[in-house]
Amino acid sequence: MESVSRKIREFRKARGMTLKELSEITDLSVGFLSQVERGSSSLAITSLKKIADALQVEMADFFQKDIKIKYANKLEDQKPFQTTGSDSIFTTLSGHFAERKMEAFKVTVNPLQVDTFTFSHPGEEFHYVLSGAIIFVVGNEEYYLKEGESIHFPSEIKHMWKNPLNQETVILSVLTPVIF
Repeated sequence: MESVSRKIREFRKARGMTLKELSEITDLSVGFLSQVERGSSSLAITSLKKIADALQVEMADFFQKDIKIKYANKLEDQKPFQTTGSDSIFTTLSGHFAERKMEAFKVTVNPLQVDTFTFSHPGEEFHYVLSGAIIFVVGNEEYYLKEGESIHFPSEIKHMWKNPLNQETVILSVLTPVIF
């Protein structure tokens, strides 16, 4: 997260933008943005997207830029991680190359897990249930999906998920735009 904080500050200063100006564009407080730039506050994906849009960069630009081209993602290279606002475990499945448009993940949702807040961001999402079951809440509709079923929707609609089972659920998720 330290490199993301550093790059946010670098992009902002390169554009001659103050924290106050960035705050006004993103609707994020100056204090919060200052903490983010110092690396003393975690950052949700939705907030990172607002900052990227305000700075006119891609979210991927905040992460390691000098990555080598990698089309295959071997099992030993797949590193699970978690994001702010979710107890789910994400594993990146996508390759890495310039100008890619989508991001694929294997997501493990804990037994009886319910996300604490909804997400809304540019792009679209496709989710396929590999094992277990999941309830997607998209807008005001609930969709109960079992193994072998899928859902595809615009990410601009507020959405979240919950695992109704007393066992893990595993989902294949494909999102646009690239976020990692």
